[in-house]
Order: sequence, then C-alpha cells, then structure tokens
Amino acid sequence: MFSGSQLLELQEELHRLQSSSPDIEATALITMDGLILASTLPDSTEEDRVSAMSAALLSLAERISLELGRGYLEQVFLRGAEGDVLLMAVADQAVLTVMSRREAKLGMLIYYMRRAVKELTNFLD
Repeated sequence: MFSGSQLLELQEELHRLQSSSPDIEATALITMDGLILASTLPDSTEEDRVSAMSAALLSLAERISLELGRGYLEQVFLRGAEGDVLLMAVADQAVLTVMSRREAKLGMLIYYMRRAVKELTNFLD
C-alpha cells in the first residue's frame, strides 16, 4: 500500500497540522476501511477503535447528507464536555480526524484542516 517513507510524509503532514494551532490536541489520518495511516494520537488512545469509529461515522454522515439532499459531505463536528472532534473526508480515500480544545475557534480549525486535506489529497492520489 504505502512505503515507509510515504507513511513518514503523512505523519509529518499531521505534525504540521497539529503545530498550526495550539488548540489542536491530536490528529489522525484513517482509511475509509478504518485503518490508521498516521496519527499524533496520545499513547493512551486505542487507535484501532478510534479509526474504526471515525470511518464508520463519516460513512454514515455521508449517507445522511445525500439522503437529505444536502450534497457532498464536507465535515462532521462532535462536541464533548472536554473538547471537540472534527472529521473531514480526504478525497474518497481517507478521513482526517482532529481533536481540539473546546474553546478552539472552529473557523480556524476548519481552515487548517482544509489546507491539510489539499496536501494529503495530492499525496494520496
């Protein structure tokens, strides 16, 4: 699928995304099948569970968006008491997941994520 150097480049892009804002706590790039390609998730996080749930959530949200006539899904936003989770499709190949502080400015996070998605899309194509 991907060589070690390609996976390292994906990892570096996620580190660039995370360093773009102090409000971004962790990131992950997940295949549509639910496999982690790269992440900056904390060691205490069960990556396999997070990746499977992220892919399932994005897939379900895409179907809901189309069923309700809202068009192509751009992002999914979850708000928890301790912070937010944003998911964004990377072409039709992957899901970019970002964990952020609750007080983060969502507009800025979405801007940084879209910029990263462009880079990741170019890389994955």
